[in-house]
Amino acid sequence: MNVPYEELTHRNAGFLSPRDQARLRRTGILVLGAGGMGGAALQSLVRAGAGHLAVADMDTFEASNLNRQVFATSRTLGRTKTEVTREALQEIHPDVKVEVMGEEWLRRLDELLPRFRVVINAMDDQRAAILLYRKAREWGVTVVDAYTSPCPSVTVVAPGDPRPEERLGFPTVGVPWEDITAEQLREAFLREAAFVMAHSSGVRYLDPEVVEEILGGSRPRSSFAPVVIVAGNLMAFEAMQAALGRRGGAGYMGYFVNLWTGRCERPRRGVLARAREWLVRGRLERWARGAS
Repeated sequence: MNVPYEELTHRNAGFLSPRDQARLRRTGILVLGAGGMGGAALQSLVRAGAGHLAVADMDTFEASNLNRQVFATSRTLGRTKTEVTREALQEIHPDVKVEVMGEEWLRRLDELLPRFRVVINAMDDQRAAILLYRKAREWGVTVVDAYTSPCPSVTVVAPGDPRPEERLGFPTVGVPWEDITAEQLREAFLREAAFVMAHSSGVRYLDPEVVEEILGGSRPRSSFAPVVIVAGNLMAFEAMQAALGRRGGAGYMGYFVNLWTGRCERPRRGVLARAREWLVRGRLERWARGAS
């Protein structure tokens, strides 16, 4: 059954004006990653009436995805995430335009970014994210992202905002993308983790032994459906705000939602905040050495 667009979006009234709805329908949004956060973001975008989406992912669905990824089911295991996602989105609304691609999106950024003025970064590849942010600055594109965090989080990096590698002091600043080393990426991960631990209370709810194993590389990062899906929906909301030319609530430093306490946590600023990050970073390095 082909549901008319007006019927699909009828109950958006009050949240979106007819002009907003028309703009959302024609604005292209690129989503990098069709897993946990990306899948949740895509589902919300198409249900809200986004009319033109592009999805990049190179993976297939596997059993470990079932705990959190909205398009992972017993029937989709072993199938490519992009094709499953396109089918699922078009089952919600057949007229949505969904472009899919694999790892070639990295080579196509100079082609894609002039067409997609809002990008959701829902992937785990830090090296690729660094290139994305650099290219987004060149093309004047807004990037919606999230921290690697036990709490749902969201950031919105507008074209004139500092890049995460600059703001968090990654050793990759000024290094040509193709020359970034594994050691530099590891240091970048530790600096982001230190920022998260210094500014959000979420890590205190995780088992310390599990955290040490993750930092030492013997265990994959924990990923929990309520956290991942809430983060994906925060990203979808901010992407819609950007697509409509509205000023969102996150900004480039973003915020965390502590699901345990029901509080919104905003990163601190100033000397004390930097000192806390430095102390936490030392603790993380000791944990990482102890677990390796």
